[in-house]
Amino acid sequence: METLLKDQKMKTRDLTKYGIIDSKVHWNLSPKKLQAITVEKGMGKETANGTLAINTGKFTGRSPQDRFLVKDDYTKDRVWWGKTNKGISPENFDFLQGEIEKYLSGKEIFARDGYVCADPKYRLNVRTITEYPWSNMFIYNMFLRPSEEELENFEEEWLVLCAPGYECPEPAKYGLRQGNFSILNFTKKIALVGGSAYTGEMKKGIFSALNMILPVDKNVLPMHCSANVGEAGDTAIFFGLSGTGKTTLSADPERKLIGDDEHGWTAENRIFNFEGGCYAKTIDLTEEKEPDIYRAIKPGAILENVIFDENNNVDYFDSSITQNTRVSYPIYHIDDIQTPSYADNPKNIFFLTCDAFGVLPPVSKLTPGQAAYHFISGYTAKVAGTEAGITEPVPSFSACFGEPFMPLHPTKYAEMLSKKMQEAGVNVWLVNTGWSGGPYGVGSRIKLKYTRAMITAILNGDLDNVDFEQHPIFGLNMPKYCPNVPTEMLDPMNTWLQKGAYISKAIQLAHSFHLNFEKFASEASDQIIEGGPLIDEHHHLGDHV
Repeated sequence: METLLKDQKMKTRDLTKYGIIDSKVHWNLSPKKLQAITVEKGMGKETANGTLAINTGKFTGRSPQDRFLVKDDYTKDRVWWGKTNKGISPENFDFLQGEIEKYLSGKEIFARDGYVCADPKYRLNVRTITEYPWSNMFIYNMFLRPSEEELENFEEEWLVLCAPGYECPEPAKYGLRQGNFSILNFTKKIALVGGSAYTGEMKKGIFSALNMILPVDKNVLPMHCSANVGEAGDTAIFFGLSGTGKTTLSADPERKLIGDDEHGWTAENRIFNFEGGCYAKTIDLTEEKEPDIYRAIKPGAILENVIFDENNNVDYFDSSITQNTRVSYPIYHIDDIQTPSYADNPKNIFFLTCDAFGVLPPVSKLTPGQAAYHFISGYTAKVAGTEAGITEPVPSFSACFGEPFMPLHPTKYAEMLSKKMQEAGVNVWLVNTGWSGGPYGVGSRIKLKYTRAMITAILNGDLDNVDFEQHPIFGLNMPKYCPNVPTEMLDPMNTWLQKGAYISKAIQLAHSFHLNFEKFASEASDQIIEGGPLIDEHHHLGDHV
């Protein structure tokens, strides 16, 4: 009986069905073992506290221009094709898949069975085969971890093949831009990553797949957001682009973390984490600013592209390899977590934006039309990083706060969000974590303690009965009072020395919103279009400036 079981087990673990032959496969190794192999092979080092540190090589971030979706019957009429979603033929995909299988054959490789989507009803099994041991450890950290029993009869629905060492020798011939690529095939249910060792390609590949599968096949809204839940069972969701405070603000000592980056919202009004871990930026990390992340960096975590001194202490302020230094760790490295990672009853949604123009109010309440409009816009502002002299901030828009990972047209997600918000009676808030009293270089960054106070006030229901006034240009409803926040801050115009300068800057930003929205307007409903800034989009700036 024993040998029969072993044979059955081996059968499901045979890689020849994937065209990978004569390889030495390690299945589901523990993170400890994978770390030891990584260090032994000289592919990583241990820092002073025993955390693995690796270098992702030539790519220290995703390569969005080298991301493709196979254009076939499942995708051709569904996907929002364009700069974000580039097509590749099934034939070219088959060739590249064959090349990666040949490349992995005869090598020592690492396989891992895991799943995504914490809600059992939507669970999706994923088998990942990686060339590097530390890529496999990253998957252990980031995907959900099956029990021993679940591993016995594991069958995957999706397959990820990750071969950083393979580069396509004739990219143009096979529809590629250069030798590296990240491709999703929805018919074969395979994600291919070639030529890049940046671990985020695997994570965001599966996220992109879920952003198609869940809305199209399961009526679940996928979201690029963090989420937490209070003692009363009320769930809060935080959308925001990089650097707006998504991870920081969802880590709240009074609430349990559901997850920090990717969630689904079901027809049953449940919010569930897609992942089993966190992948956080570590640039300028300090224990007092980000205690949860700082303390999660211990054995089991993986640091990427950081610099350390001769005693192997990490210097989080050193960006000489990249600004995008990162850590991945299993979610159980954080103390206050919701187990399993889902909760019901979404009550408040926060859109976080770091407005470096100092125009948007620190907090405002959105109507359903405004919520959909700001969701589709996905606004934040990037601050040009020059020390000498003040440079103008640059508006940055990313649809649905996650455009690079959204295969469908943004209005599809926005309409789902609007419908869910209205059915669940959710309040939606726009929170500016950026500047007040003037733009970057003149005003100052809104203090984290004030932003936390606004969020706490909302979660406690303290803004349910206060008076609001409407912003003259953006039409946003600004509370006239918020506990523990200076009242004069709540209307941004009050904080500027020159009201005229404020108005002209606000009109300039409103104009950027309108210009950006033009590409979505043909698919958007009147309610959504009316959720934009109040000034006419054809307003001539010369009239005001």
